[in-house]
Amino acid sequence: MKTIRTDVAVIGAGSAGLSAYRAARAGGKRAVLIESGPYGTTCARVGCMPSKLLIAAAEAAHALAAAPAFGVHPGQVRIDGEAVMARVCSERDRFVGFVLEGMEHIPEEDKLRGHARFTGPRELQVDEHTVVQAERIVIATGSSPMVPQEWQLAGPRVITSDAVFDWTDLPRSVAVVGTGVIGLELGQALHRLGVRVAIYARGGSVAQLGDPQVLAEAARVLGAELDIRFQTQVAHIQPDGEELLLTSRDAAGQERRERYDYVLSAIGRKPNVHALNLELAQIALDRRGIPLYDRHTMQCGSSAIFIAGDADDELPLLAEAADQGKIAGANAARFPAVQPGLRRTPLTVAFCEPQIATLGAGYQALCASHSGRFAVGMVSFSNQGRSRVMRQNHGMLRVYGEFGSGRFLGAEMIGPRAEHLGHLLSWACQAGLTVDAMLDMPFYHPVVEEGVRTALRDLAVQLAKEPPSPQPCPDCTPGT
Repeated sequence: MKTIRTDVAVIGAGSAGLSAYRAARAGGKRAVLIESGPYGTTCARVGCMPSKLLIAAAEAAHALAAAPAFGVHPGQVRIDGEAVMARVCSERDRFVGFVLEGMEHIPEEDKLRGHARFTGPRELQVDEHTVVQAERIVIATGSSPMVPQEWQLAGPRVITSDAVFDWTDLPRSVAVVGTGVIGLELGQALHRLGVRVAIYARGGSVAQLGDPQVLAEAARVLGAELDIRFQTQVAHIQPDGEELLLTSRDAAGQERRERYDYVLSAIGRKPNVHALNLELAQIALDRRGIPLYDRHTMQCGSSAIFIAGDADDELPLLAEAADQGKIAGANAARFPAVQPGLRRTPLTVAFCEPQIATLGAGYQALCASHSGRFAVGMVSFSNQGRSRVMRQNHGMLRVYGEFGSGRFLGAEMIGPRAEHLGHLLSWACQAGLTVDAMLDMPFYHPVVEEGVRTALRDLAVQLAKEPPSPQPCPDCTPGT
């Protein structure tokens, strides 16, 4: 077995790992990058990019279906599933190619292939071929989609989002389990491309929403188009010829049995840390076995071990992974003189239609941190000018501000162009702007952003009132 010595060892060559490696090298340190799976980030291979390609095809199909409402009547619509998936896979491979080109610029001696595991706080073993002795180590092992073991027994037609992008044609039917970002995006896209889709939700959550009013609006708006079954558990899945027989149970205990070509598990992702022998790393772990760390330095306790990206189970987003990797790699290079890095205002977008965006401090977090000290302003998009023009007048925006300072704290929304509104508001939040300062900014006419101004005006009125006495947050389950 070969032994190598280095300043920094980075476990994982995804978005976080690549950022950490580059930051460590920029800090003047020797570094190695260890990867057990295929090169090419989760985002490029099976995440953000291929899912948006599928959504783009779905939007094209939906535009044709919606055209008669504008007096435009297209001819007979035919969705060519093979052509849809061929473009998705071709463009996906192009994005992966860009990542692979970047890997080619990394010196071969800095790349190690195989599974790494700790044999001590500053030592790793890679498969059965190499021992890496490193002064500092960065854990950037990413995450994997979860599939309950009992579902796996039903066979290969129980899939995760990863498998969708291996399809060469669209299936006839899919059951999607989970109403998080992945479940909503893929479920709606497949529905709009002519696939029979039912979406199952054990509870009442929708994407990352926590504001009860926005959550209820999202359930109403999305439920008007999609077959979403809230408060419904998947009781059993079994193979049935070339299909799967899914038995579900609703809140009243009523069971229902239906057949699907595939069952897509979109119930969440789990950090890839449990095969690292972390007990030998001599760092503190939480009750789930995830390393405890400082989110500003990404350092695990006072050790020479850092963590970044999906592996830390904080925010499974590419931008967050890249930022965390940069902080972890830079601090690994300068250890023990670690420094806080830039953590940007949280921003999450679900690319369903209408889009869902949350930014800054969410409603539930503010109930805990600012009880009785924050106000809410809102706007409905149902009669917002530009939204009605586009026939996209669905949804709601709720904005939050702090009593006394008037500072803008965050927002939750479902509505048209939410990906852009979310950026606009997150920049204001990170800049520490007050609501009054935001209202001094230019607003053109007619634009969807005028809805933001309406919500901010409402928030300004609420902030001018006496703060209410602290109240417990209401239950956020739709229908309660």
